[in-house]
Amino acid sequence: MIGRDELHGVLVPVVTPFLPSGELDLASYTRYVEKLAEHHINGLIINGTTGEAPTVRWDEVVQLTRVTQQILKEKQRSTPVIIGTGTNDTLTTVQRTEQAAALGADAVLVVVPYYSKPSQEGIIEHFRRVTEVGVPVIAYEIPARTGVRLTMHTAKTIMEMEGVIGMKDSSDGLELVTELTRQDAGAVLCGDDLYYHAKLSQGASGGILASANLYTDIFIEVHDLVQNGMVMEGKRSFDRVVPLIRKLFQEPNPAPIKWVLANQGVIASDHLRLPMTRISQPLQNELAQLLTGIEAAHNEYNGR
Repeated sequence: MIGRDELHGVLVPVVTPFLPSGELDLASYTRYVEKLAEHHINGLIINGTTGEAPTVRWDEVVQLTRVTQQILKEKQRSTPVIIGTGTNDTLTTVQRTEQAAALGADAVLVVVPYYSKPSQEGIIEHFRRVTEVGVPVIAYEIPARTGVRLTMHTAKTIMEMEGVIGMKDSSDGLELVTELTRQDAGAVLCGDDLYYHAKLSQGASGGILASANLYTDIFIEVHDLVQNGMVMEGKRSFDRVVPLIRKLFQEPNPAPIKWVLANQGVIASDHLRLPMTRISQPLQNELAQLLTGIEAAHNEYNGR
């Protein structure tokens, strides 16, 4: 398990590769996680938004977790494994959190309850019940998907709960991270990829970034530069991937990332489970052209 002081750096939410038949592609997943494990990342998130959590069964989460843990063990990596357990039902969330704890999860990622649009009091009680399980909790604020936005009081109340080690901030702005870090409320992780450098500059301790599936070392470099006070150097490094981030979120995540990973041969197929669908042909063409330019610039940069 991990504590607040260990929640920093780049954490990568993994995709869930599927065969064209729709079943898990564990061969691709193994190859993919082995590649990610070569980088000095600070966590792997299983069953998050990028992993298509709404359409992944819990028995599949178990399989993905065990494969991930085995790979990290073989590579002698101590990378934390974090499992998404949040739903819009408190009882189910608690049960999944208990199951994640039994699997040996280092922490769980729990989204603010979605669809129901609960009151702020209901949200607070939801997280309080989850913390009673005893596994470290990372709260996940993403109002664009949940339909409800945390007040600053609610966010701070959740962060002060024993067992909550931090918050993934996907609130599409800087207000939440600025205020929480000003009050020293705990570890805040950027969840809006385009705001990554800006949120680090405002005190975020790292990021849970779908884009970091690609050019992972650049995202690590940005974090390290900002943490060492080299904010402008960090921005120059981050600017190298900004055009890619924009394209990766031009159509719903994780379809564009899956297409890139399949195009690179990291996973066998970019298949998604409905209602998610593959990216459009125009975006495929745009990504292919953009990646060629980024790769050339990346190679030139590394050759200096």
